[in-house]
Amino acid sequence: MDNKIENRLLEIRNLKVIYKTDSDTVCAVNGIDLALDKEQTLGIVGETGAGKTTTALSILRLLPQDIGEITEGQIIFEGKDLISAKESDMRKVRGEKISMIFQDPMTSLNPVLTVEQQLYEALELHNTQNKSKSQLEARVDEMLELVGIPKNRKREYPHQFSGGMKQRVVIAIALACSPVLVIADEPTTALDVTIQAQVLAMMTELKNKLGMSMILITHDLGIVAQTCDKVAVMYAGEIVESGLIEDIFESEKHHPYTVGLFGSIPNLEIETDRLSPIDGLMPDPTNLPFGCKFHPRCPKAMKICSRRTPPKITYGTHNIVCHAFTREDETNEKRRR
Repeated sequence: MDNKIENRLLEIRNLKVIYKTDSDTVCAVNGIDLALDKEQTLGIVGETGAGKTTTALSILRLLPQDIGEITEGQIIFEGKDLISAKESDMRKVRGEKISMIFQDPMTSLNPVLTVEQQLYEALELHNTQNKSKSQLEARVDEMLELVGIPKNRKREYPHQFSGGMKQRVVIAIALACSPVLVIADEPTTALDVTIQAQVLAMMTELKNKLGMSMILITHDLGIVAQTCDKVAVMYAGEIVESGLIEDIFESEKHHPYTVGLFGSIPNLEIETDRLSPIDGLMPDPTNLPFGCKFHPRCPKAMKICSRRTPPKITYGTHNIVCHAFTREDETNEKRRR
């Protein structure tokens, strides 16, 4: 078997997701392709409304009932398509094989249950090895120690923990059943900068220690640079640029949207009073622009951008979906002739 195929853990092919309301249809994800190998970290980057969380929820089939719908595509995990899997099979996947760390630890924990009860519940639900109560309780202690929480605090309630400690509890619950893939949906958004750094360092250390793969969803390319092996830049439900971490941070070629994201990262070496925001707003997902979805905000937009969907241009492992690079390649070819 091809080593590349054997090492592949997750592959998303032409995924399309919509949300139906009484009056409109929201096109949340519009035909994306993603791949993740074992023990690899993939960063999905983009503004709010880009479709990042919808992609994550689709993997676990946790879209809102009667509203969210996967209309096309495949999600191949360990060789099996999760979209066509039975709900009973998905219950075994969630938590045991794939777990998710949600954005806000303040709302992810049950306020009327102790930390011990919430960890124990996750372990009991996926107790496929029929471990005894004492073994599960020992695992609770082990997971709390793993994320840096003294086990003597396990009988406390969420309100007795700080924001950073709550996030550590959420991470402990996510890792309790030793999943092979963890999806972290902006796990540090609700935390201050100092705690963010601690949580990210801890997550990376645990990922490497436990041999897991991870999908990190964020709007911050600075966080991606610290933690990821691969990056996918998402805009209006599409992947506009993707590649290895060095492709995104070392290449001179970038999609204009990626350039805008780089411009919004604070640079302590340059004295300036303001960041460089991307002009305009994310398009209305019920009425997306024709052609390139970014063209109404793009400083390099051409006439073709509003008329035709841009092709994917590939430079080795680096992919950019943009008409500008098609024209650049055509110009270079004419010069060579």
